[in-house]
Amino acid sequence: MVESEKTLKETNPRNVSLPMFNIDDTKPNNTNFANFQPLPKMIVMPSNNTGFDAGFMFAKHAGRLAHLHNVDRISEPKLGIPWALDNGVFGSWKSGSEWNEDALYQFLDEYASWKPSWVVVPDSVGNRDETLRMWDKHAPALQAFGVPLAMAVQDGMTPDDVPKECAVVFVGGNTSWKWRNLKMWTENFHRVHVGRVNTINLLLQAENAGAESCDGTGWFRSPKRTAELESYLSHNHNHPKLL
Repeated sequence: MVESEKTLKETNPRNVSLPMFNIDDTKPNNTNFANFQPLPKMIVMPSNNTGFDAGFMFAKHAGRLAHLHNVDRISEPKLGIPWALDNGVFGSWKSGSEWNEDALYQFLDEYASWKPSWVVVPDSVGNRDETLRMWDKHAPALQAFGVPLAMAVQDGMTPDDVPKECAVVFVGGNTSWKWRNLKMWTENFHRVHVGRVNTINLLLQAENAGAESCDGTGWFRSPKRTAELESYLSHNHNHPKLL
């Protein structure tokens, strides 16, 4: 009896058949844990929230939160915290004011070297054709800053409308269209961000669809909302798609 068999006999006196596992075994019918990769977790971007409560949660849940800065409410990016930049179009549309491109370019003049995760190219809320025109006008100028570009897709757009220069698909549009078509975007693009996600149910819906990230302005407006976000981040929610 060889030494390995003797050792197995001593530790298994009843001679029960023991499953053997070799991490180097790459046969299709053998589990190889070396090939497993952890599921990435959806990142939440509490838009325009930089107060004490937000700072505490960012420290507690490092890697799960990022800032979405907006040019209609300028604040300096925080060192060590990932951030992205919205173009301010939606805020102007919602308030009924005219959008001015100067604020976007001035923000990038100041902070582009701080390396945002992405910047949303100017778009037109709910308007496919105008959004495509705005991309053609602004994308080349924004590329000159050396920042990844996000396209805010709007009602009626399809994956064929997304230019190859687009690094992130930002799902905008009206509420009904966005949630009815979210899976279409996550099934066609690896990096998808969902705008205006302000409840725990919508967080889970975005996560289950396969979104990389989402944003919302309401998470620190009431203790109840903040507690919901804390609960979401504290549980082991995972991005459903493999890397």
